[in-house]
Amino acid sequence: MQNAILYISIALGLSTLINLLLKHYGISQIIGYIFTGTLIGYVFGFSGQVHNPILDQIGEFGIVFLMFTIGLEISLAKMNSMRQLIFGNGFLQVGLTSLAIYGISFYLLNLEFLTSIIIAFSFSMSSTAVVLTYLKNSKDIHTSYGQRATGILIFQDIAVIPILILIGILTREGGEPITTILLHVFISAVIVLFLLFVVGKPVISWLLQFSATAELDELFMSSVLFVVIGASAIAHYMGFTYSLGAFVVGMVIAETKFHYKVEADIAPFKDILLGTFFIVVGMKINIAFFLENFWLIFAIFAAVLLLKTLVTFLAVRFSSTSSISFKTALSLSQVGEFSFVIFAIASMGGIIKDEMAQLLVLIVILSMMLTPFFISKVRKISKIFFKENMSVPEVTNLSNRKNHVIVCGYSSVGKSVAQHLEYYGSDYIFVDNNPKHVRAALKDGVEAYLGDMSKRSILEALHVKDSAIIIITLDNVDKKLLICEALAEQNKVSNVIVKVVSVEERAKFEALEVDMIVDSKVEVARVLVERGMSCSLKKVTGYRGV
Repeated sequence: MQNAILYISIALGLSTLINLLLKHYGISQIIGYIFTGTLIGYVFGFSGQVHNPILDQIGEFGIVFLMFTIGLEISLAKMNSMRQLIFGNGFLQVGLTSLAIYGISFYLLNLEFLTSIIIAFSFSMSSTAVVLTYLKNSKDIHTSYGQRATGILIFQDIAVIPILILIGILTREGGEPITTILLHVFISAVIVLFLLFVVGKPVISWLLQFSATAELDELFMSSVLFVVIGASAIAHYMGFTYSLGAFVVGMVIAETKFHYKVEADIAPFKDILLGTFFIVVGMKINIAFFLENFWLIFAIFAAVLLLKTLVTFLAVRFSSTSSISFKTALSLSQVGEFSFVIFAIASMGGIIKDEMAQLLVLIVILSMMLTPFFISKVRKISKIFFKENMSVPEVTNLSNRKNHVIVCGYSSVGKSVAQHLEYYGSDYIFVDNNPKHVRAALKDGVEAYLGDMSKRSILEALHVKDSAIIIITLDNVDKKLLICEALAEQNKVSNVIVKVVSVEERAKFEALEVDMIVDSKVEVARVLVERGMSCSLKKVTGYRGV
């Protein structure tokens, strides 16, 4: 017990000091945790212990809570609104990258079939922790390339689940036919999803509601921890990884009103527990092996970086400009933290040899160490190869903007709104997620930006809390609902006005307690009657009102 306390104290102290130093140079804290693990491993004799059940179980908790927070970010509504970016660009990026790396590993390097598959899937992943942290801090997350990078990262996070299931199938023993294994996996998956989504959702909602009404933060936090660990245990009992249960229950909670509270409360635990996973990874590093194979590791890293940049560029180029595609590709060119998980499970299952796993882990570490140095220069590098198209400005942080009118959507109704706002001399800006509409607004001399107002980062950049009025003129009901839900999460946002076209649509927005709902049919009827009465007055009195 005393040794355990000693190890924990040293780990906390070392990781804090190392991360404070690395933060000064803009290096991810993940690298600090890995360095900490390496130092502790050599000091206490843990280094090179590739298969240590106790260390692996400790590190597993970090992945569980990482997958839980990712599940919180991937609600069904968000997946629907970003389906093109997630399932279009994401599927192409992961699929094409995996095929390219598999072809090189199996046919050119003559590696074993299963080893080539593991390497292909692992190297197709990018670092959610590093990239999203940079995009959020730099506000690039609401730019076109930032949105595409985010969509691809979400797909990669989702793709981790079937990849881990596949590895689990490959490592099973007993000589069962593959059809029997797949049938068992399918039935187990249906049971897990039924228990968590159908049975678990109302139970989880009730538990969180009951805990919240108690007005005790520790009770609410313990309820969340119970839900996460319980769901992980159910998934593990059914033959899946702990992280699958955590991921699914995160998606369940994302559909409840406690989404943001849970996300904020769990963040410190997630970061600390994720740090333990990377400390465990660091304990398994053999420095002598790294020095002996440095040039091989660096050469493979450079080749992977160039290959991923090229393949991702081609995948995104189908739906974006060359400049946006290149910036997206360069930001996702590194290998991500989930590769550690894949390599660890594959190594323990005997799919890849320990020496190969050690080499691959060192490649990933080098990749993540160098990423912070070039990801901040993505724009500058892009300008060297491609001319930036500034015809459609994206939303940036509109500082010092107060009491302004924000109009979402520059279609036919939006154009009329612009004319009336101009007549009253209002300070207004337009936001639209359609580049054609933004170009039309700019051509008409209207200040307009490209952006999606259902994203919290866009709302923060627009300073919605300081705005006077927010007018939503869109026709898409689902998009309008997402925007109103996002606005409801912002404190002190008032005077939200939305256009509706039916009684059913009006009822949906009344449930969200929108400040003002303008029914286009009712307003047209009112104007028709006013104009009709005006015509009658003209005939009788010669009145020439409008």
